[in-house]
Amino acid sequence: MFTPSYIEAHRTGKLADSMGKAYKILENCRLCPQECEINRLNDEKGVCRTGRLAMVSSYSPHFGEEDPLVGRNGSGTIFVTNCNLLCVFCQNWEISHLGSGNAVRPETLARMMLDLQGQGCHNINFVTPTHVVPQILDALTYAIEGGLNVPLVYNTGAYDSVETLRLLEGIFDIYMPDFKFWDPELARTCLKAPDYPERAREAIREMHRQVGDLILDDNGIALKGVLLRHLIMPGGAAGTRDIMRFIARDISPNTYVNIMDQYRPCGNAGKYPLLDRGITRDEYDDALRAAREEGITRLDKRESGLRVIRWNW
Repeated sequence: MFTPSYIEAHRTGKLADSMGKAYKILENCRLCPQECEINRLNDEKGVCRTGRLAMVSSYSPHFGEEDPLVGRNGSGTIFVTNCNLLCVFCQNWEISHLGSGNAVRPETLARMMLDLQGQGCHNINFVTPTHVVPQILDALTYAIEGGLNVPLVYNTGAYDSVETLRLLEGIFDIYMPDFKFWDPELARTCLKAPDYPERAREAIREMHRQVGDLILDDNGIALKGVLLRHLIMPGGAAGTRDIMRFIARDISPNTYVNIMDQYRPCGNAGKYPLLDRGITRDEYDDALRAAREEGITRLDKRESGLRVIRWNW
């Protein structure tokens, strides 16, 4: 029977140690590559606009994730408010840019986890957790004492610090990074983070070092490992082939990869000609072909919901 890693981490004191180190980082915040160096324990706010307490927009069983997360009863998704990236096309704009949500104490966050587990969710899925790692670890202590025993999912845009990720070793069993852009200049334009490609590569290497390739139970439910996402962008702007080559050669050709077709112009995307349309069927097919040609052997098998789009140029 599978037991989440955090159970042992709690028993040995590793969880408490990681939580203490994570909170210490908040005093001069370098939790993520933004390195704002402000005192969030005093409620100062940097790029992520989050102070001492985490903020949550919503939580519920979610059935739109990958099959290994959803299973029969859904992924227990907690949407964290705000983000450490400033993607101009974000599809969760109200949450990530406008700050829709409420501050929650660790005990409240723990009750959310336990409620989702009580509804039968197969995991607890933190969406954009990067800027609230200390608060999650704090809440996890209460949740474990309340009986939490399902895997934790770290669902991230991959703009993560290796130093922070190392605090999560032996605590998070599933990492779900979304590798967004390969080109630094496009990352500068679209994410406001020119170092994003380098930081994402470093982070994904560390995630895979910790948990390896995705492991499923007999029912196809994810227990441990890396599940990588990649959102196709119009005109191949994301650098899909380069990203797939990196994953196959530097991480593992057996990495579980979901090539996502749901890009649509959201947020401020309309201000950028490169981003001001959806993707075409040909672009989707090209992305799948590139992944296979570069050696990815484990692509998500769900059918694309993409409509065939014709553009008049």
